Amino acid sequence: MSPRPLAAALMAGALSVSVSAQQGDIETIARVSGTPEIPGLKMVWLARWGDVAKSHPWKNIIVHQTEGPAGSARGGAQEQAKNPTRRGVMVWVETDGTVYWAVGETLVPTHTDGANRTDDKYVDNSKTYHQVNKDSSIGVEFAGNYPDVTRGPTEAQIAAWRILVRVLRARYQIPLDHVYAHNWIDFKDARYCEGCALAAMAREWGE
Repeated sequence: MSPRPLAAALMAGALSVSVSAQQGDIETIARVSGTPEIPGLKMVWLARWGDVAKSHPWKNIIVHQTEGPAGSARGGAQEQAKNPTRRGVMVWVETDGTVYWAVGETLVPTHTDGANRTDDKYVDNSKTYHQVNKDSSIGVEFAGNYPDVTRGPTEAQIAAWRILVRVLRARYQIPLDHVYAHNWIDFKDARYCEGCALAAMAREWGE
């Protein structure tokens, strides 16, 4: 083999090992306590992780998009931290990709409106109707779709979500098909499909 193909093969091999190692690191980190550094994520910890075995029994992840301007995730997360069970979510994602962990994982913020879809428009609602709700689901709020609610997530948010959803699923042992958009389970706003693109991405990325 000539030097150039050999070098390319070695680089590809090294990249494969690096990616595998990072995946392994995330799986391990996702089960610890405290405020860990998570590769690829800028995390702001307003609440610490505790013993995951003692956390609330989370079974689902619901993706939300807030009608707030860029920069509003920080304020939303801080208000949530002060009053954890207010209307809102556990995790907030800013337009620059910064992730705010706002609420202790034993507490249940108020989000979704009762899993009231029965039309099977996006998913089989027999599995979600009055079941995928605040009591069973972690809410993740993506800021920045104001004043145009149809504006999609930023590239930085998508990059953060790719890692964050793996962390959440690994920590709470949540199946891939239990990642939902708000609009898949609750009637919301006819102008746009809240959370749909991000939830679809998570499912497409797979394991």
